[in-house]
Amino acid sequence: MSGAPHSTFVFDTTNAALWAEEVAREAGIPVETVPAPGESEAKCDLALITPTASVPELTAALTAAGVRFRLWPPEPGRAP
Repeated sequence: MSGAPHSTFVFDTTNAALWAEEVAREAGIPVETVPAPGESEAKCDLALITPTASVPELTAALTAAGVRFRLWPPEPGRAP
């Protein structure tokens, strides 16, 4: 994902991060597993990055699957 703008999804559990990766791959959404940013205060050390253009699709897929996540950094006007 180098070069393209990307967004970071963080999770409270390793299970949620791995489940999110599986959901994304099954949906054909490009993701990469990376260390969670320390300043995100995520409870899990793993995060997913995806091209910013894929955020709506990944958000919908994770929500439909019941995966709990947060975007980092938080979107303006939205609580972290």
